[in-house]
Amino acid sequence: MKKYRGYLLDLDGTMYAGTRVIEGAKEFIEYLSNHNLPYLFVTNNASKRPDEVAEKLTQMGFVATADNVVTSAMATASYIAAESPGATVYVVGGTGIRQALMDEGLVIKDSEHVDYVVIGLDVDINYEKLSTACLAVRNGAKFISTNPDTSIPTERGFLPGNGALTSVITVSTGVQPKFIGKPMETIMNKAVDIIKLPKEEIVMIGDLYMTDIMSGINAGIDTLHVQTGVSTYEQVMAEQVPPTYSVKNLMEVIKLYEQ
Repeated sequence: MKKYRGYLLDLDGTMYAGTRVIEGAKEFIEYLSNHNLPYLFVTNNASKRPDEVAEKLTQMGFVATADNVVTSAMATASYIAAESPGATVYVVGGTGIRQALMDEGLVIKDSEHVDYVVIGLDVDINYEKLSTACLAVRNGAKFISTNPDTSIPTERGFLPGNGALTSVITVSTGVQPKFIGKPMETIMNKAVDIIKLPKEEIVMIGDLYMTDIMSGINAGIDTLHVQTGVSTYEQVMAEQVPPTYSVKNLMEVIKLYEQ
């Protein structure tokens, strides 16, 4: 297996499952840290700020700071700021997406007359929020969704994800959003900009083919599938474009690197 200079890593199903640390994950991050190999956790979760994501990882025993985290909220804010600096935005979402937008100098407005409507996972979603978003889109606002995940894994089971909430606005208005998070190239380009390495020197690591592995494929980055989450080895190898590598867990990678 090729040794890379930079690593992009999924979280749920790759680093942890709920509150359980996945075998080999913590050791792999320690290996990267000890060998001064840069790594970024790339998450579709737009509801949390990078420091909140890092805090959870640290509490679970991982070596992580806010600088190690790239969220779909960060990628969304960067995308809008590059396209329309200082734009007005109506937001459906949590603190993560709101903070990211403000950090990029964008103006959040509780109005039906804005430049953009942005939706991220909002656990306090209600009819009024969706109504305002729909009216703003009908009034001509550009429609952005942080990620297309239709469900998210929790201790209770799979709950509605941001893609499911987004679909309400799409069905009502007939307008398809631009998605930013995995498997889209936009979030990967944000990660590449931060890690500052050529794409051929980077690998994307994750468990789910349709988001993690496809995000790497769409961005022209090598992929490493870990058999610790949703997609099985048999499933990913049957795909038209399989991952570059597939391993049982990340301990296998350490052993291969140390040979």
